[in-house]
Amino acid sequence: MAQLDDEEGAAVAPGHPPANGYLLVPGGEPLGKLSAEPQNGLKAGCLTLNGVSRDSLAAAAQSLGGPQTPLAPEEETQTRLLPTGPGEETPGAEGSRVPQTALSARRFVVLLIFSLYSLVNAFQWIQYSIISNVFEGFYGVSSLHIDWLSMVYMLAYVPLIFPATWLLDTRGLRLTALLGSGLNCLGAWIKCASVQQHLFWVTMLGQCLCSVAQVFILGLPSRIASVWFGPKEVSTACATGVLGNQLGTAVGFLLPPVLVPNTQNDTDLLACNISTMFYGTSSIATFLCLLTVIAFKEKPQYPPSQAQAVLQKSPCAEYSYKKSIRNLFKNIPFVLLLITYGIITGAFYSVSTLLNQMILTYYKGEEINAGRIGLTLVVAGMVGSILCGLWLDHTKTYKQTTLIVYILSFLGMVVFTFTLDLGYIIIVFVTGGILGFFMTGYLPLGFEFAVEITYPESEGTSSGLLNASAQIFGILFTLAQGKLTSDYGPKAGNIFLCIWMFLGIILTALIKSDLKRHNINIGITNGDIKAVPVEESPTDQESKTMMMSKQSESAI
Repeated sequence: MAQLDDEEGAAVAPGHPPANGYLLVPGGEPLGKLSAEPQNGLKAGCLTLNGVSRDSLAAAAQSLGGPQTPLAPEEETQTRLLPTGPGEETPGAEGSRVPQTALSARRFVVLLIFSLYSLVNAFQWIQYSIISNVFEGFYGVSSLHIDWLSMVYMLAYVPLIFPATWLLDTRGLRLTALLGSGLNCLGAWIKCASVQQHLFWVTMLGQCLCSVAQVFILGLPSRIASVWFGPKEVSTACATGVLGNQLGTAVGFLLPPVLVPNTQNDTDLLACNISTMFYGTSSIATFLCLLTVIAFKEKPQYPPSQAQAVLQKSPCAEYSYKKSIRNLFKNIPFVLLLITYGIITGAFYSVSTLLNQMILTYYKGEEINAGRIGLTLVVAGMVGSILCGLWLDHTKTYKQTTLIVYILSFLGMVVFTFTLDLGYIIIVFVTGGILGFFMTGYLPLGFEFAVEITYPESEGTSSGLLNASAQIFGILFTLAQGKLTSDYGPKAGNIFLCIWMFLGIILTALIKSDLKRHNINIGITNGDIKAVPVEESPTDQESKTMMMSKQSESAI
């Protein structure tokens, strides 16, 4: 039976007693008695991160007295030596060492805390624009000033994503989470000091801090899922992390109009209502920040998967953030995914931003229903995200699912475009819900597919670049579609997006599906992997092999 981790209550993977001092080397003939025929079972796989050179591998082989096995250039970032420590591996097939893995019960707490403070951050993004006329009257500013309170989120993300992902890769998950939660809390409290008509600049300052916090939030779902969750639940966990942000947008559509009704004839009452919303938001953000400090840990005691066991054994000194970025941009499948993700997500941002303008063109005086249609897009997308995550965990069909969802998103966009002017707003609710289901459901698909084809590069870096691409395409699409909508009508702007999404389908079909992380988890490697003791003579190797054989027999 599975044992329990004393610290976390984790379910430890069953196996034989651990042994120390072994690493995995690719190719070559085994030494000493290690040439015994392997038993049935999975071969242990090992990967190399960008910091490990071929020279270091050759030196390790030479120090063992065995033949040097040169690596091809393309293998330099695909194979990794796995040194082991006490209590962190169990024997698999004879001549291989399989790291010990566990699932920690704390993983659900970590994911819940992250999802909640991500929700609050998304709520603060949309809380101004959904009642823009109210804030225009209160602060005495133009609509452009209020628009900047939302656009600052997109504009801040692009230049700050590189330092944010560098911090995540070099300083860890916990510090990044603390910064995201802490800045979100600080920005919320600064807004509380802005509830006076001449203090618009104070509320802009608070919103700028919240936009910086977003940079430390959006790239974390795939990283949290990989570090804390097992292979059969990682995609669902990533989808749940994305869901928190979507839920915050949905709440942002609903609560501000209720909390801050349009009472501009009574300035004192309006200020009191705005203050209630700001103080309520800051109180919740403070509570979640404290929870992050108390309960959010860097990683579980044992890795949840073989893929994470390999990565967590990587020496920090060998990691190069610049080389990681170069490796990602040399990865052609990832570059294609970067473009296709930016297209479909940028199109969704553009539709969401201009939805009110599109609806009012054909349905005069339907501002409330325009907001409800936007809410329908978000809620349907939340359902799509969870279902797509569950499907990926069940099937691992990353490219096929991504391509199908992309095609269905394109078809949904076409139907939405050509039914918008039929005069029946209920049809817009239906087509908008279908569009949101597939376009937003694509978000966790893109994150997880990126992690698979870029492993062992950092999940935070790959997802951060995907989000940056989405922000760039979102800004460009919003400007272009807005111009076309103003000059030629909503249909022209939507057709513009349809053309780009069709291009995205073609590029998605060209992506080569190499599921590196999944292959490591199931024990598939590109070549023969031999287990060799580290810094031991051939005599020590022989005696060690005999001892491990006896341990295996006694354990059985």
